[in-house]
Amino acid sequence: MYSSRFHWDLQRNRLTELLAAKRGQGARILDLTQSNPTRAEIEYPEELRRVFDDPGLLRYDPLPAGSLAAREAVAGYYRQRGHAVEPGRILLTASTSEAYSYLFKLLADPGDQVLVPRPSYPLFEYLARMESLEVRQYPLEYHAGWAIDIDALARAITARTRAVVLVNPNNPTGSYVKRGELEALMRIAAERGIALISDEVFSDYAFAADAGRVTSLAGVEDCAAFAMSGLSKIAGLPQMKLGWIVVAGPARLRAEAIEKLEWIADTYLSVGTPVQCAAPRLLEYGAAVQRQIRERTAANLAFAQQALAGTALEILAVEGGWSITIRVPRVRTEEEWCLELLDRDNVLVQPGYFYDFESEAFLVASLLTAPEEFREGIGRIVGRTARY
Repeated sequence: MYSSRFHWDLQRNRLTELLAAKRGQGARILDLTQSNPTRAEIEYPEELRRVFDDPGLLRYDPLPAGSLAAREAVAGYYRQRGHAVEPGRILLTASTSEAYSYLFKLLADPGDQVLVPRPSYPLFEYLARMESLEVRQYPLEYHAGWAIDIDALARAITARTRAVVLVNPNNPTGSYVKRGELEALMRIAAERGIALISDEVFSDYAFAADAGRVTSLAGVEDCAAFAMSGLSKIAGLPQMKLGWIVVAGPARLRAEAIEKLEWIADTYLSVGTPVQCAAPRLLEYGAAVQRQIRERTAANLAFAQQALAGTALEILAVEGGWSITIRVPRVRTEEEWCLELLDRDNVLVQPGYFYDFESEAFLVASLLTAPEEFREGIGRIVGRTARY
């Protein structure tokens, strides 16, 4: 009776079942998977409570690309980071997930393919399947740092490939696209007639400067390219539901993409008037939230590096973002490690296979976690693994 899009196993996994049981028993769980800034003891400016005091929100003036004032505010965000982006190249969405759906509609027909990184955030298959597309993966390799396997990516392209998705920096590896990688990707994309889609929601959260990395694809001119971001991460405001797409590439392709994206957006008109009216102030006041998150993630990373030094655990090289990947002894599976940490130590972390790591054994922890909880949780992980 229902669509074939829903082909996933909806049964709860063992970790989810154990977590529900522990919480049902009233256990205090040290949740090192926290990715919601509004629940991570971040202080939000009082001014954010008043951003919707605007008479403009009482008027409905639907524009497919979004209000000019909101798009100018987004253009200002890029200008502060050294990228010249005209408001006419920006299209507002309710989220980056919606931005993916728009771009998949724009670029692909049912049965077509998109390439996504492995390991990475486990949302792509759901988003692609909802558009009746197939996901193919290309590998990120780790050799004291992460890099795109360009040759493997090129081999993964087929006649039905329509786009290559980049997550910059990647989640959870925290690795940025490098300039040499982008040059190779642009050349492949131009030759094969496919697009680059860059998810840049964590781009502001680098732990150190690096002249060799790419912070945005907003300025790409050699091939069709799309850069995405939104308030959820850059301002720590997931509840405001505002994202965007920046259209890049050759002028002719840009113009056609903008026209067609506006047709798609006009079909749904999903972005609310209040958040568009408030966008300039949300970006302004959200800067203080972003600063706290940067300080939090940097401090938690430094603590974890110190706590794990000299142990059997290793934090894989990370350049930015909100997560760390911890290599643990392969005396048991990732799932067994996660289950034991939750059962014996009340510590919740995620196994690497949630993110499609190709080998064992890795645990993923969030650097956004409140400091006391993070430190106690990391300490318990060190104590538990030291027993083996």
